Amino acid sequence: MDWREFFNGDHSIYVSERHKLLHSRIIARAMVGLIPHADAVVLDHGCGEALHAKAVADACGSLILCESAPTLRAQLTARFVNRPQIRIIAPETLEIGVEDDSLDLVTAISLVQYLSREELDGLLELWRLKLKPGGILVVGDVIPPDVGIATDTRALLSFAWQGGFLTAALGGLVRTAFSDYRKIRGQLGLSTYTAAQMDAALHKAGFAAVRQRENIGHNPARMTFVAQKRD
Repeated sequence: MDWREFFNGDHSIYVSERHKLLHSRIIARAMVGLIPHADAVVLDHGCGEALHAKAVADACGSLILCESAPTLRAQLTARFVNRPQIRIIAPETLEIGVEDDSLDLVTAISLVQYLSREELDGLLELWRLKLKPGGILVVGDVIPPDVGIATDTRALLSFAWQGGFLTAALGGLVRTAFSDYRKIRGQLGLSTYTAAQMDAALHKAGFAAVRQRENIGHNPARMTFVAQKRD
């Protein structure tokens, strides 16, 4: 099993529906705050279930949801069949299916940890090609090398306490310990980057990047970078 297969089936990333909804609310608020203008064309790469998509689409001109898992793409297509400003694509169609210099904003939240360095470098080049001059790329929830399961667990419990789903979080942690997620994370691992490594990767791909003071997501130990396409 690889990460795409994992996310294409039932999984235990979220401990409850409340966890999922609160997480999506955080992502929606962050993305809406990054949209440069009301007619912007936005790409959300690695969108997952995209429970935040309606709020983002309402704040921009066009929203492209890019998801690798076929099951999720089918669900997204059914959900947004009556929302013509929301388009669903597979990653492999991005190169020919989206015009060069057409995007105002690209977001990749909780994505790069599931990619190899070669895959990341390829996507950075592709995103730069698709962004307009001066367009913005946001890479969020990047995991530093010194942040492991213990830190993630503390962050989840803190978020659960504040969000009112602590009991579900405790039960979810027990389930995760015996889940496919724990197994596949142990087998495949997650890609990690220092701030300097991520900055260097973005610079090499043609972006001027700034690490943000706060991460997009509930885990403050992870990192978010806002990068502008250089001419």
